[in-house]
Amino acid sequence: MVTGSTADFVVQFWGVRDQISAPGKETIRYGGNTSCVEIRAGNKRLIFDGGTGLRLLGNNLLKAMPVEAYIFFTHCHWDSIQGFPFFIPALLPGNCFHIYGAEASNGTSMEKRLTCQMEGPNFPVPLQVMRSEMKFYELTSGMTIILDDVTVESVFLNYSHRAMGYRVNWQGRSVVYATDRACYSDRIDQNLLHLARKAELLILDAPCAISDKDIKSSPLLWKDNSWQTGIQTAKAAGVKRLVMSRYHPDYDDDFLDKMEEQLQSVFPNDVLAREGMILPVC
Repeated sequence: MVTGSTADFVVQFWGVRDQISAPGKETIRYGGNTSCVEIRAGNKRLIFDGGTGLRLLGNNLLKAMPVEAYIFFTHCHWDSIQGFPFFIPALLPGNCFHIYGAEASNGTSMEKRLTCQMEGPNFPVPLQVMRSEMKFYELTSGMTIILDDVTVESVFLNYSHRAMGYRVNWQGRSVVYATDRACYSDRIDQNLLHLARKAELLILDAPCAISDKDIKSSPLLWKDNSWQTGIQTAKAAGVKRLVMSRYHPDYDDDFLDKMEEQLQSVFPNDVLAREGMILPVC
């Protein structure tokens, strides 16, 4: 039985781009920062990916210090970690961050990869200047993390990239963050099916590599295998609502408006994420 209000379980988007940030007058409504999603469940704050949107989230958290949060990285491509050096709360003593991620394909830990990103000559100061308490945890596929009354399930969705998908459960409701998935042309994604079972909210990558010609046709004809399989799997899993995020940097606001309109013509509960968007989980 759900005892908390919908305001106790919310998702907020701080970065919605894939590959590289895309600032400018043509991306104002949807946003130009790379991936970062915050989930607040009861008294727990969870952060998924640390793209440039993490900087915005960090600036917002300065008014709520001291901060304790749990940061889950899907993988270590630059669009998922490039905001971490600019996450101001991590630089300040008194804050605490629990950082989770899987071992990379080259065997390095998430701590090592974040450290390397801040080494010279690529960055002027090392990770060691961060004075917050940071605790690192290595994940493997199938692990469940228990954070008091919140549980987080983790499953590999793209083994070649060691990309992890996550399911957050709280008081009988759940959110699934499932990006950078492997491409399947004609079959259900079994790992995603397990992760997304009866979820209230499922966050997937937006369709990619489509043209203006494609956007004028039915989305059922789009040849994005990862997206098509994600939709097929979401239906089989009984997901209540879909949210698409992580847009190609070349997609401007008008293009994304057309994409959302096309998606909703087939899947009315589908919505495209916008920077700053807050969605209750209900």
